[in-house]
Amino acid sequence: MKKFDFIGAAKNIFEIESRVVLELSAQLNQSFVTLCEDALSCNGKLILLGIGKSGHVCQKIAATLSSTGTPSFFIHPTEAAHGDMGMIGKEDILLIFSNSGETQEIISILPALKRASKKLICITGNNNSSIAKISDDAIEIKTSEEACTLDLAPTSSTTAAMAFGDALAVSLLQARGFTKNDFAKSHPAGKLGKTLTVLVSDVMHSGAEMPLVNADALLSDALLEITNKSLGMTLVEENNSVVGIFTDGDLRRCIGNKMDINKTIIKDVMTRDFKSIESDDLAIHAAKTMEDNKIFTLVVFKANKGIGVVSMHDLLQSGIV
Repeated sequence: MKKFDFIGAAKNIFEIESRVVLELSAQLNQSFVTLCEDALSCNGKLILLGIGKSGHVCQKIAATLSSTGTPSFFIHPTEAAHGDMGMIGKEDILLIFSNSGETQEIISILPALKRASKKLICITGNNNSSIAKISDDAIEIKTSEEACTLDLAPTSSTTAAMAFGDALAVSLLQARGFTKNDFAKSHPAGKLGKTLTVLVSDVMHSGAEMPLVNADALLSDALLEITNKSLGMTLVEENNSVVGIFTDGDLRRCIGNKMDINKTIIKDVMTRDFKSIESDDLAIHAAKTMEDNKIFTLVVFKANKGIGVVSMHDLLQSGIV
């Protein structure tokens, strides 16, 4: 039996589907602009419907829309015909995905869908199809060929539909001015959620856990505080304000200069030019600041007052980095 060239076959599929996606750019017209404008002004939700592979594509697009600032969900047309039509509101816009535009399960409920919603838009490979003609608007995304060598399994057409959905979602994201903080609100779990939601105040050492000595304290007192708090540094305070820090690196310099720890005043050897961060900043920003400056701790401020310390070890333990 001749050995099959799997890599060659896969590369051919990639080439076909890449070409089909690139062809979509030339097909975009005012209908896409109208869809985006309708979505931005919509007081309801974008509801997607599709059967078979188109239905699976719709579920993914709805999830992407919802997570990027456009409330959306998927309804299976068969379920819509048996009660789920009640999920559709008068302010909702319906997006129907059908490559052929002749999906009977959808055609049979089109009149009811139009009555239940604000607007019905068809995304299809055939603007002369039955669904396209009945819809309020139709956007044609033709595919020149399927990647399936039998020309039977939806392959290039579903890839094109998926890419169209991404183009819609990200275009709306940009138009809304959707930010990382907005994104975080719908992604609270996992490493991504921690990156976007955990604040410096959530992981910092404060109160009794915060290493702190007075500016007039002896170096020996500062070393005791560093040892007890186990952060490799201490804040130095004067008149209720943090005026400096003393770190392991400062200690090595003191030892190198043969300073007497029982006579040296901490304010004379502390570091006055230290890096800090606000308590309501994202913890991931603290990690970036430490990395950029090749340091392991930051002083945390709130309303111009030093209230804590955050370390790289804290960020590692919390799963931020």
